[in-house]
Amino acid sequence: MNQQQQIEQLTAMAGIYWIIMLIFILILIVSLWKIFEKTGKPGWAAIIPIYNIIILLEIIDKPLWWIILFFIPCINIIAHILVSIELGKKFGKDTFWSIIFLVILGFIGYPMLAFGDAQYQK
Repeated sequence: MNQQQQIEQLTAMAGIYWIIMLIFILILIVSLWKIFEKTGKPGWAAIIPIYNIIILLEIIDKPLWWIILFFIPCINIIAHILVSIELGKKFGKDTFWSIIFLVILGFIGYPMLAFGDAQYQK
């Protein structure tokens, strides 16, 4: 295999990677849109950066200052985990379920909340 073929292979692999990433992102956006609608919030808020975090904080009844946590390196990971656990609880899921399906396997858990029979509990 010559260098040109190797470059072509790497380019093809990178293209496949980006297509898969785009699919995951679209799944999460559509799911978050539906979750927002289930909670009585505007679905379009899911596509607005920062505002979608504000809406999530409203859904889980956390103070607005928590948004600062999402801009602090390393702390943002903890904030994401805490918000995911609370979101799961608002839909009747336990902590273990939330960690597995919202934190680790978000591309599975968010569609389950959005399109499954889970109901928002104020």
